[in-house]
Amino acid sequence: MATASDKTQRAGESVTPDVLIERARMLRPLVEERAAETEKLTRISEELHRRFEEAGFYRMLMPKRYGGLEVDLPTYVKVWMEIGRGDASAAWCGCLAANHALQLGSWWPERAQDEIFGTEADFKAASVAAPLSGFARRVEGGWELNGKVSYCSGIPYSTHYIGQSLTEPAEKGGPPGPPILFVAPRSAFEILDDWGELIGLIGSGSNSIVFDRAVVPAHWVLENTHMADVEVSGGTVGSRLHGNPMYATRGLGFFTMTVGAVMVGAALGALDEFERILKARKTMRAPIVPRAEDPDHQRWFGAAITKLKIAEIATIRSAELQMEYGRATVEEGRPYTFGDDQLVGAIAREAYSEAWQTMQTWIFRYSGSSAAKRGSKLERVLRDMAIGWSHFNTANNEWSYAEVAKARLGLPHSSLF
Repeated sequence: MATASDKTQRAGESVTPDVLIERARMLRPLVEERAAETEKLTRISEELHRRFEEAGFYRMLMPKRYGGLEVDLPTYVKVWMEIGRGDASAAWCGCLAANHALQLGSWWPERAQDEIFGTEADFKAASVAAPLSGFARRVEGGWELNGKVSYCSGIPYSTHYIGQSLTEPAEKGGPPGPPILFVAPRSAFEILDDWGELIGLIGSGSNSIVFDRAVVPAHWVLENTHMADVEVSGGTVGSRLHGNPMYATRGLGFFTMTVGAVMVGAALGALDEFERILKARKTMRAPIVPRAEDPDHQRWFGAAITKLKIAEIATIRSAELQMEYGRATVEEGRPYTFGDDQLVGAIAREAYSEAWQTMQTWIFRYSGSSAAKRGSKLERVLRDMAIGWSHFNTANNEWSYAEVAKARLGLPHSSLF
């Protein structure tokens, strides 16, 4: 818990984007060195967690009002891209715990923000869009939460959880009631020891959690709200409270750009390894020369460089675009729509997809099978990116394209429930 002196010391603290990115770059070798340990633990170690705290990574999106750094979104994705370049699991674990300060700072009332941000030096919260397996019900003073939710990436070090729940039916056996979006403290849920069985992202700390009659205050709950479609046009509680249009944020595009940053970073790490292989190994057929001097390998390496640069640029551009939409809705009154959010997410998803295609088509294929020995950098990146590619978000491509089209054509978007 933060002390008064912690808050006083941090108030007004200013860390430039370049400093944060350099801190990530300097931490990258350690993150990569500890990748095997991260997988064994199924989460980042206490040491890496502490190093992320000391670097300010968890406070990047916390409002300055509460001792945060309040950095812009392009800086945020660049930092996690650097960490992902060292190890995707570590980046996924850290990033998805740090992400949700943006939503809390945007959507929740001042009283809730004072109580939640105001008691944490480094607020961290895993979040999953899928609702709890049980229903929420209104009780005296708040809402009772019940049920399980899985894939809570970053939960081992989270101080809170931001989640969804459907409400209990009005009549027994009837359809569920409308959704709620809630914040719950660490004391409200149990973390299950059930992560680490997938082939990749083993160290991402994506455990399940269970709520059993946990009660959260009413003002920590947003009723009839889905996190992928919070209305922010004209500004939000957060954009007015903090004087920063970044806090007029929507959710889905931002989430996609962050996991995209981790995956693009992972592919860049594989590109680094591909370069090392080209310089260290020779061709398999005449003329026998270092692969770096072979025209075919040069073309393959050049293709990977180019395609990953496109992915990197697109990821950063998606972050810039979200900042622009927030600024326009606050300062110009332009509605920041569901369709806008879908477009931000679709751009980030294209970058994510390009990184995966580059990894398998150019880097992994032309590095040679000997580079894929168990425990090697390329073997780990391939596994991590394969699981990243199987994430439900990437399966949203076709649906998301349709939503972008509907927005352009002036048609209503699909219901999320």
